Amino acid sequence: MALSVEDRLAVAELIALHGHLVDEGQLARMAEVFTENVVYDLSDVGQGQVSGLASLTDAALARGPANPVAHHVTNVVVAERPDGQVQARSKGLAVMADGTCGSVTYDDTVVRGDGGWRISYRKVSARRVPLGGLGREQDQPPVSA
Repeated sequence: MALSVEDRLAVAELIALHGHLVDEGQLARMAEVFTENVVYDLSDVGQGQVSGLASLTDAALARGPANPVAHHVTNVVVAERPDGQVQARSKGLAVMADGTCGSVTYDDTVVRGDGGWRISYRKVSARRVPLGGLGREQDQPPVSA
């Protein structure tokens, strides 16, 4: 079954809803975004992997003021997998309380259940170098004179 325009829009809105709920401290509503058994992989940003909705909420509360004050998401790309699940990729921008910012890529597996679309797996990858590292000095061929 091909994804409808409505499904694509619903997945994009689901991804956007995460930032609104977290930034407003509405952690009790995370079941509107994630499955109960969600796996949230923060390994790339040094926070390991969190399994389960309750553990995800606990992890956010434990970070307290170290959490971003604003999560922004953009560049959402949605693709259907042969197993009926959906793969979504998006860019995230986090603004911290001190005004510093960071950029990440979200790689999500999204599934449809009785309550609609939910994220069952999210991998957060930090963006640390431009062009994915392409063009760094060590990657450049020697310049001929």
